[in-house]
Amino acid sequence: MPDAPVLEGDHVRLEPLTVEHVDGLVAAATGDRSTFGFTYVPDDRASMAEYVAGALRHAADGDQVPFATVSLALGRAVGATRFYELEPWDWAGISPGAVAVPAVGTVDRASIGHTWIDPAAQRTPVNTEAKLLMLDHAFGAWGARAVRLQTDARNLRSRAAIERLGCSLDGVLRADRPAADGAVRDSAVYSMLAAEWPAARAALVARLTA
Repeated sequence: MPDAPVLEGDHVRLEPLTVEHVDGLVAAATGDRSTFGFTYVPDDRASMAEYVAGALRHAADGDQVPFATVSLALGRAVGATRFYELEPWDWAGISPGAVAVPAVGTVDRASIGHTWIDPAAQRTPVNTEAKLLMLDHAFGAWGARAVRLQTDARNLRSRAAIERLGCSLDGVLRADRPAADGAVRDSAVYSMLAAEWPAARAALVARLTA
């Protein structure tokens, strides 16, 4: 099972999600909801409790690592995010010496998503630094070869944010899943490769320190 660390920078702390975060997340989710149109964000305590319980079930199964996103400036939880689709590839049958086979238990590919942030923390360094911390962990601690980020293809705001991270558009999966608004969602799929991360990371650090 992948580790569930605390990831902290200058602006944000990503804490492993627990039931103790429910009330804080309810407060973050029940103010201005105008930016949540393409993302499922629970709007009452009962649904938030079930949302957190569902994330914790996935964590117990070892296929997700969910976090509460805490703004250090505001001193409170402002949203949630998670690693999911954690894939250690099957390297059995690869000819010895053909590639550098990773250690058993590493994650070859991971996805970052299920992300939402209180509008009070949007347009601040919180989301950018959270992604920086998560990408650093995926590529550094897990030795991932690729990290994917997906969003509703209609969500131009989210797509622009992903592109600012330095991710490349791999394509659009048509009729991929139900959308948060009840439509049939086309998913815009982006990725970052391990070889691309050092340059992208330097650009993100420069943005955060400018």
